[in-house]
Amino acid sequence: MAYIILNRDNFFNNLDIISKQTKSKDKIAIVLKDNAYGHGLFEMAEMSKEYGIKKAVVRSCDDAKKIEDFFDYILVLGEIPSSASKKVRYTINSLESIGNFPKRTLVELKVDSGMHRNGVLESELREAFVRIKKAGLILEGVFTHHRAADELTSEWFWQNENFKRVKEEAKALADEFGLSELRFHSANSASLFRCENFDEDMARVGIASYGCLEGNDELKPVLSLYAKKISTRELKKSQRVGYGGKFIAEKDSIVSNYDFGYGDGFLRCASNRYIAPNGERQVGTISMDNSSFIAQAGEILIFKDARVVAKQADTISYEVLTSLKSYIKREIV
Repeated sequence: MAYIILNRDNFFNNLDIISKQTKSKDKIAIVLKDNAYGHGLFEMAEMSKEYGIKKAVVRSCDDAKKIEDFFDYILVLGEIPSSASKKVRYTINSLESIGNFPKRTLVELKVDSGMHRNGVLESELREAFVRIKKAGLILEGVFTHHRAADELTSEWFWQNENFKRVKEEAKALADEFGLSELRFHSANSASLFRCENFDEDMARVGIASYGCLEGNDELKPVLSLYAKKISTRELKKSQRVGYGGKFIAEKDSIVSNYDFGYGDGFLRCASNRYIAPNGERQVGTISMDNSSFIAQAGEILIFKDARVVAKQADTISYEVLTSLKSYIKREIV
C-alpha cells in the first residue's frame, strides 16, 4: 500500500518560524480540520503537543473529542454541540443559530468582515450580544476570516479596518453586558505573514504549519507520499496505457503500475502531465486504485511538496493534501 512520511524536523522548523511571527508559541492555534489537511489528525496533534502548542482549531465536535487530551483550548468551526464543554469552544456562525446552543456553552462569535460567507454582520453585533446573553452562553471571543490575504490587493487592509471597528464595538458591548475580556483573532497563515507587528490574541495557522504556504521558501513541507509497485511491463512504441488509451508511447519504454490512484487521493486531472520529484513521468489516465509511471523501481516518491502537484493539476495545495484518504498509513520520522 501507498504510505505517508511526516517529517517532525520540518514541522518544528515551520512552528519556529511561525512563533517568531506571533512572538509566542502560546499564540499559535494549529488548524487540524479535515484530518489535519490530510496529514493525520492524531499524528499532528501529537507532534503539536510535543512542540508545546496548546491551542487547536477543528471542524467538528467529533474531531474535538479525539484530540481533547492534547490541548488546553479547542475551537470547533462548524458544528453545534449537544452539551457544553469546559475546554472546547464553539463557533456562532449566524444570529439564527444562537438559540440552538446548550446553556453555558463556551462560544466565540464569528463576524463577517467582508468574506460574505459565515458570521454575523457588523450591524448585527449588538443583537448577537443580546441573544447570547438571553441564551445563557459564555462568550469568550470574536473573530473573522480573510478572503484574500494571499493576494497582494487592498482587500486585506480593508478587512482589517472592518474588523478593527468590530473589535472596538465588541469591547464596549462586553463592558455593557458585564462580560470578561474577549479574545480577538483574524489571522490565517497568509495574513500572519503579512503582519509587520502581529498583535492579536492568537493566529489560526494551517497551511503554513504544514509547509505549503505559497511564496515562503523558509517553510518546509511536512508530508511526503510514496507508492509501491504492483507490476511492470515493456511498452512498445505506439502502444497505449490505461482507460481510454489517452497516452501513446513515443518509443519503447518500461512502465510500472503503482498502488496510488484517485480513490486514494491522486487527482485524476493530473493524468498524463504529472512528473514525480525524481523525474518519473506519470502516463495514462490515473485509475481509482493505481497509476502508471515510466519507471521500474519497487517504490517511488509520488510527491514531497503539494504545491508542485497543485501547479501541475491546476489547483491548490489544500485540495491535494485534503484529498489524501485517512486509511493511508502515516509514519512520523
